[in-house]
Amino acid sequence: MERKPAIFISIASYRDPELIPTLRDLIEKASGCYRLAVAVCWQDEGDRQRFHQAGMTLCAAESTAEYDLLTWRYLETEIRMISLHYFFSKGACWARNQCETLHREEEYVLQIDSHCRFVEGWDREMVAMLEALKAQSEKPVLSSYPPGYVPGKEEEKTQAIFRLVFRGFSSEKIVQLTSVDFQQAAPVRGSYLAGGFIFAEGRFVKEVPNDPQIFFEGEEIAMAARAFTHGYDVWHPHKIVLWHFYGREEASRIWGDHDDEAKKSGSVDRAWHERDSLSKKRVRTLLGMEQAEPADMGRYGLGSRRTLAEFEAALGISFTKFAVLPEVLGTERVAWFPPPYGNWRERLSSHQQKTIGLTQEEFTSPLADITCLHIGVYSNANDLLYKKILSGEEINECLAGHDGGEIAIDLDVTFPIMFTPAAIRFSAYDDSDGWSKVVEKAW
Repeated sequence: MERKPAIFISIASYRDPELIPTLRDLIEKASGCYRLAVAVCWQDEGDRQRFHQAGMTLCAAESTAEYDLLTWRYLETEIRMISLHYFFSKGACWARNQCETLHREEEYVLQIDSHCRFVEGWDREMVAMLEALKAQSEKPVLSSYPPGYVPGKEEEKTQAIFRLVFRGFSSEKIVQLTSVDFQQAAPVRGSYLAGGFIFAEGRFVKEVPNDPQIFFEGEEIAMAARAFTHGYDVWHPHKIVLWHFYGREEASRIWGDHDDEAKKSGSVDRAWHERDSLSKKRVRTLLGMEQAEPADMGRYGLGSRRTLAEFEAALGISFTKFAVLPEVLGTERVAWFPPPYGNWRERLSSHQQKTIGLTQEEFTSPLADITCLHIGVYSNANDLLYKKILSGEEINECLAGHDGGEIAIDLDVTFPIMFTPAAIRFSAYDDSDGWSKVVEKAW
């Protein structure tokens, strides 16, 4: 009997009640054309009874110094589970890396989160899409932010397709992503990877393993850079293959459990923000932004097939200048530029985000009476780099949730890289008193 090709499925799960529904849906919706090898890093309190109640059979249990290795079976599919208390977790990428230790040379790899739902025959769809892309890419990888679902309302699943695009730089200058919808008859080329959905050939696990020291922010841009420099091309699926649960307001989070109090009590060896600080240094090192004291990346550095400079050109982003090409933030939201790249850096624009707080003391009129607020960002040479005009209705929206004595306004500023923002000036208008004096704040 011919052996079926296998899909290795990596699932990091942190105190997630959706893990069991995700496992059942994953297995029940598979076509049967492929053998599923499921690996879970289960960071929880260790209550195995819930799996028995869900119809899963415990076939084996081994103990090591660090965790229990459980082998479950559900509908002829083997689920290997690294089980440990959530206080021993070191973050999402660490958990994904733990799963990867269970890889057994399966032909394909799927990385997902523990809160997903799937289309019928998802495995057949993903493999067919990936194999078809080999006519255009030697090493294709499928990834995107899947459309959303809400448990208990699964008949209302989002029916849209998304691709990943640049959203902005964080306060620590790390690239952040968002998604925009699209409609095409085939997968579209992109540059970014989503940690909650990656599908590739099995060798991806060995060539681009998850860096266990990356905690959370920066995971996706770091993985995308490493994949690109190892020769992988990202494609966003043109049809739905799975859904993802986004809101999760009530979900337990590692930053809620691994806080300073937990460290003080001895429950955890490091608070989450300590891991996060070291993690961001690794991301900045990988992207060429940490010149003074770079981290030792070890086996989690860049590949040799393509360069970091080529990756920046493909994105239209300079990591060190915190600048982007106009098309990146334009109406087309371009996220992949094909070679040849030419003198692309000459067209870069700086992109910065800032939230300013304005108090009632800075205005002559009550904030609720203002009908227009004019905001300008200026350079040292008094060049107007950006302006924003808020209506009275928008000001009242900003006031919602406050005591009426202050407002917070988000600025998203793009300007030529030869300029540096220096000052923010604002003036208010109300129907009774006209324009107020101009007030200036340092950028």
